[in-house]
Amino acid sequence: MEITNPESWTLLQGVIVFAICALTIAVVGTRITRVVDQLADRTGIGEAAAGAVLLGGATSLGGSVLSVTAALHGHAELAISNAVGGIAVQTFFLSMADIVYRRANLEHAAASVPNLMQNALLISLLALILLTPYLPDVTIWGIHPVTPLLFGFYIYGLRLVQSASEKPMWRPSQTRETRQDTPEDTSRMPALPRLWGEFLGLAVILGIAGWALEPAATTIATQANLGQTVVGVMLTAVSTSIPELVTSIAAVRRGALTLAVGGIIGGNAFDTLFMAASDLGYREGSIYHAIPDDSTFWLALTLVMSGILMMGMIRRERHGIGKIGAESVAIIALYGLGVVILFAG
Repeated sequence: MEITNPESWTLLQGVIVFAICALTIAVVGTRITRVVDQLADRTGIGEAAAGAVLLGGATSLGGSVLSVTAALHGHAELAISNAVGGIAVQTFFLSMADIVYRRANLEHAAASVPNLMQNALLISLLALILLTPYLPDVTIWGIHPVTPLLFGFYIYGLRLVQSASEKPMWRPSQTRETRQDTPEDTSRMPALPRLWGEFLGLAVILGIAGWALEPAATTIATQANLGQTVVGVMLTAVSTSIPELVTSIAAVRRGALTLAVGGIIGGNAFDTLFMAASDLGYREGSIYHAIPDDSTFWLALTLVMSGILMMGMIRRERHGIGKIGAESVAIIALYGLGVVILFAG
């Protein structure tokens, strides 16, 4: 197999590379959860901020590299569908974590002001991306004006999240099922430089795995006669989002509920920057104006799913049918509906 020439790969070779990268992402994603949880306690930034910035950013790195690489190669549809599909499937994964946590509904137990603020930021960024194709198709040095706006809005949003964490204007009611972000004993944890070193090393591995996934995904799409949207939404988005599934379930089992929810929502907000980064790499004009109808549908569907999740954290139902929140059931049903429509189309 010639790594330097993916166009010569067979379908089997593409599947093998894809599987190896997906497995690597799963293993590394499991390890990085514990490291980020310890960094949250060591640095004092809290699980919500650590989940949004560190865990969300690191676990999203593979998908980010894949989208930018696809854009650089002119595969706009794959870059877009990977970004949009990743946000949708990660929201679906949060419902899977709710199923794992049996004490109460996750939306009830992990409700916090920072997580609500992060979700509001996510909804705003998604809406901005959905709006952009209806704006003039104008670029400066090949970059649409919305791209720097997305980066700036994201950074401003993170400041609001941190402010809401440090000086909240209101707090959710505390119940027996509420799990607060209580730091663990740091005396038994590795030294801070070692934790940062391990975190950076694991993040680099995730990025390399994402880079290698792009040619494998393109090969699978070409050899199996699948559309790039199908491959992006169902293959690359799911595989590069495996860390979010693994880390959210691992965090729930560790009792770090705020980290679990913050990692997913924060990772989703970070994933919207895939579009901005892809626009920087896409040299054929504005990538927002190359969004296919299928991806527009997934953007709208993800907005609905995110809105339902936010209502669930405000409503805070303690126990639903089978101890699964009604919002989680709705998110699972919506994601399933999206998959059916994708393949039916």
